[in-house]
Amino acid sequence: MSILAINDPVVLAEIHDQAFDDPWSAPAFAALLASPGVSAFGTGDGSGFILCRVVAEEAEILTLAVTPPLRRGGVAKALVEAGAQAAFDRGARSMFLEVAADNTPAIALYDGAGFTPVGRRVGYYRRPDGAIDALVLRRDLNTGPSEPYA
Repeated sequence: MSILAINDPVVLAEIHDQAFDDPWSAPAFAALLASPGVSAFGTGDGSGFILCRVVAEEAEILTLAVTPPLRRGGVAKALVEAGAQAAFDRGARSMFLEVAADNTPAIALYDGAGFTPVGRRVGYYRRPDGAIDALVLRRDLNTGPSEPYA
């Protein structure tokens, strides 16, 4: 699977729309891509992308989207690793993210990628039936889940 830089906010919004109930718009992606330290990497076939921000020695996964037909096939894992490597190459030594506490598949993905819980944001995600907490996860980029980056 080829992973490459992607800078088209319309493409990102289209993929995000397929992956989430409350998708981000193309203008929102354009604004993020224009922000310092933000980059996106996607699959060559348009099945997914990761959007990350690097500030000093810390990186953050802003969003990770994979279209439903290709979930649980290794796409998300490849995108996380590409984002982590790019962040490390840009000087980040740790990576953070927030994930809904009830998103079991995503939590399993991040656990397998070497992320560990470091905090909780109470009521972070708004849902029609109420709010759900976000787990804050962190990964040391000096060592990956299976091989060192440094």
